[in-house]
Amino acid sequence: MPNALDISPGLKERLSEALDTIRPYLEADGGDMKIIELTKDMVLRIELLGTCKSCTMSTMTLKAGVEQAVLKVAPEIKKVEAVNFE
Repeated sequence: MPNALDISPGLKERLSEALDTIRPYLEADGGDMKIIELTKDMVLRIELLGTCKSCTMSTMTLKAGVEQAVLKVAPEIKKVEAVNFE
C-alpha cells in the first residue's frame, strides 16, 4: 500500500497492548478488531470483526474506547479509523 508506513516493533507492541485493553469488551459481545495499516498521515486503520462490523455503537466504541486507548500509549497517532463500517 503506497500510503502505508511500516510500524516499528516498539510502536506495534504499544498499539497491541492498547488494543488488548479494549478487546475483552468487544469479545464479550462477539466482536474483535485487527490493525490493517498506519498511514503516512499517522492514521491507524483497523478492521472491525464479528458483530462490531454492524453494531450501531461501533462509532462510539471506536472513538471513546479504541482511539482513546491508542492515543494514551501512542500520542504520535493522529486518529483511529475503521476500514469496514457497514
